[in-house]
Amino acid sequence: MFMNIILTAINAKYIHSNLAVYSLRAFAKPYLEEVKIAEYTINQTTDFILMDLYKKHPDVLCFSCYIWNIEYVLEIMTEIHKLLPQIPIWLGGPEVSYDAAAVLKAYPQVTGIMKGEGEETFLEVLDYYHGKIESLAEIEGITYRKGAEIEENSWRPVMDLSKVPFVYQDMEKFANKIIYYESSRGCPFSCSYCLSSVDKCLRFRNLDLVKQELQFFLDHKVSQVKFVDRTFNCNQKHALTIWSFIHEHDNGITNFHFEVAADILTEEEIALLQKMRPGLVQLEIGVQSTNPETITEIHRKMDFQKVAGIVKQINAGKNVHQHLDLIAGLPYEDLDSFGKSFDEVYAVRPEQLQLGFLKVLKGSYMAEHQQEYELIHKDTPPYEVLSTKWLSYDDVLILKSVEEMVETFYNSGQFHHTIMHLEPYFSSAFEMYRRMGKFYEVQGYHKQSHSRMKRYEILLEFVKTAVPEKDLGFFRELLTFDLYLRENVKNRPDFAGDYTVKKEELFYLYDEVFPGKEELASYAGKHQRKMIHIERFRYDVLSEGQKKDTWVLFDYQKRDPLNHQAKTFLLYIN
Repeated sequence: MFMNIILTAINAKYIHSNLAVYSLRAFAKPYLEEVKIAEYTINQTTDFILMDLYKKHPDVLCFSCYIWNIEYVLEIMTEIHKLLPQIPIWLGGPEVSYDAAAVLKAYPQVTGIMKGEGEETFLEVLDYYHGKIESLAEIEGITYRKGAEIEENSWRPVMDLSKVPFVYQDMEKFANKIIYYESSRGCPFSCSYCLSSVDKCLRFRNLDLVKQELQFFLDHKVSQVKFVDRTFNCNQKHALTIWSFIHEHDNGITNFHFEVAADILTEEEIALLQKMRPGLVQLEIGVQSTNPETITEIHRKMDFQKVAGIVKQINAGKNVHQHLDLIAGLPYEDLDSFGKSFDEVYAVRPEQLQLGFLKVLKGSYMAEHQQEYELIHKDTPPYEVLSTKWLSYDDVLILKSVEEMVETFYNSGQFHHTIMHLEPYFSSAFEMYRRMGKFYEVQGYHKQSHSRMKRYEILLEFVKTAVPEKDLGFFRELLTFDLYLRENVKNRPDFAGDYTVKKEELFYLYDEVFPGKEELASYAGKHQRKMIHIERFRYDVLSEGQKKDTWVLFDYQKRDPLNHQAKTFLLYIN
């Protein structure tokens, strides 16, 4: 009996793909021709997804459920059930696995829920619909409807990860998408805000398989492979083998992203990372808080001083992008404590500092203790914190404002030198971003979307409120320097003033200076001029800001792969 089985994934963005549904389909080998994957994004209307799924004429309809898509799934599932009331509807994923019975009670449209790891469970559910299994009662890892009753079967034991087939054989399906890959499942840690700690059985994919699959990505020159391993370096041998393979087989294009625990990185691992091509590897490091009381309460083990030292050590190599995370709303973390955590993490100068807000996930330790913590959160996904015993909603709003400022003026990388020189005018970095956020609100800028150029102008407005008038000339030049580091702009902004380099001076550089200097010879003549810019500054924008006639060449064809800044040359003009 041939059936039309649809696995539905609603992703957060077009560039994302859903590894889970592809793994389920690949594992269900006897039914490959029958199982179809339907991928959408939350930017598409629910009407469009509803119509598209209806046109596929499913015999069994399955949805992959996460905090970012569950509302879409529930709405679409409810409506399609009215149109196709006889079609079994199955849900799976972390958003429904840990309160499966409650979901079935709330939504009579749902036939059943596949809990936790789904490959073997999905295959057996298909066996049931093909008559190879007599009863759903025989299938581990599901909660299902039996008449008016809801039956909870036992959870399925975890599987051998090496048995999951490689899903990326046809790369055309993943053109222009981030490739997600897992070399391990489970997590050795017990962080109270996370669901990964529920699965205590840490498993690793066979390293020979991993090498073959990574070589496949390298051969196809994919732009980014994002490892979804919860703590990639929890097994040193596993991490070293993979990092060594990536280093030795680097194709000069592919970037690999890893979530790591920095404080357990070994000297051998750090030394290997320092050998990597700039842009080959990026690391995401979850700090969450530097408050010892908070760290203890959320069941983390972390030595932040060690983390800071290792992050700085890796930063010194200028070849690995590092992304550090903080979470607002954790127990024992008030506004002052969070500000201290922020300043300590900020001081290590990661390429990005992600300020996130606690999500009270179903099934997590945090959800179980929300009364004790006086934890109030949104009832709708992603169940974000509103207040705690230590953090009022007014405080949360301040942190929301700080988050926006950090994202705009730090993480964007567009204002690096301006921000760095602005920090000493404030008691702390946190206070600077807090004041910046308040300025944004007072001016009404938080209600608008701004162009990149407008952000330079807004930052200059803020600078004028914070620095003496005698320093404004230097900050105008810093903004101009930051602008040309990232943008090969042809329309000069007002804050940059008139262009002070004369045509005859440019001709002198192109025809007389560049040919005689080895590092500049390629810029001689006319052929390169569209992709470079030469700027004259009154201050030494590259260091201490002393008044000094400074000439800089910006090359936009040679950008730093970590921060996308143009390569610069300091020109010495006689």
